[in-house]
Amino acid sequence: MNKKMRWKIAIDILMSVVLLLLMAYQVVGDYLHEIFGAAMLVLFLVHHILNGRWYKGLLKGKYMPQRVIGTVLNAALLAAMLSLAYSGVVLSRHVFDFLPITRGMALARVMHLAASYWGFVLMSLHIGLHWGMVVGMFHKLAGGKRRPVLAWIARFLAVAIAVYGAVCFRHADIFSYMFLKVEFVFFDYEKSAILVFVEHIGMMGTWIFAGYYVQKGIARLAAGNRQKKDRKV
Repeated sequence: MNKKMRWKIAIDILMSVVLLLLMAYQVVGDYLHEIFGAAMLVLFLVHHILNGRWYKGLLKGKYMPQRVIGTVLNAALLAAMLSLAYSGVVLSRHVFDFLPITRGMALARVMHLAASYWGFVLMSLHIGLHWGMVVGMFHKLAGGKRRPVLAWIARFLAVAIAVYGAVCFRHADIFSYMFLKVEFVFFDYEKSAILVFVEHIGMMGTWIFAGYYVQKGIARLAAGNRQKKDRKV
């Protein structure tokens, strides 16, 4: 693994941790929420700089289903992050309070609400589409040997986390925030910090699970189509 790849992995891990801290607003408070938001913006920019080759290759090669989904997801995530950056700066009362911004608060608040949850879901899906790399790394750490028992345990845990996260997602009524059916977020300040993080890890796991298996399903369909074409030839 080269130095650049290690940096990419480190940045991605940091972004995942900061994302969880940002979603736990009732735990970290307003000031730290802004600090973590600014940190996420910096990490996001660094992430895109390190993955600059992706932009260079946008107009090259064929767009197969996997690539189409990845590109659309990345574009949507970029839009969500830019919306968060703009609205976060406008709403800032600490980090960017020195800026002479006096208008657009109402629009920024609604934008920040929707983009926060869209960004959470889209980033989790993005991780899921690349989760195969994580699985591959664990496989290498295990010496490249097949361990059926551990594999089934990992699958069971993945399903359990995904189901738990889906229940939490439904209970928190996140879709209402994403589609602005409700314009004010309800934060349960009596809930313990550990439970807040566990629930958000579960919800993130749900969308990582979805992204990973959608990617695997498309890959299998593509492989099946290639085999059919080869047989015809």
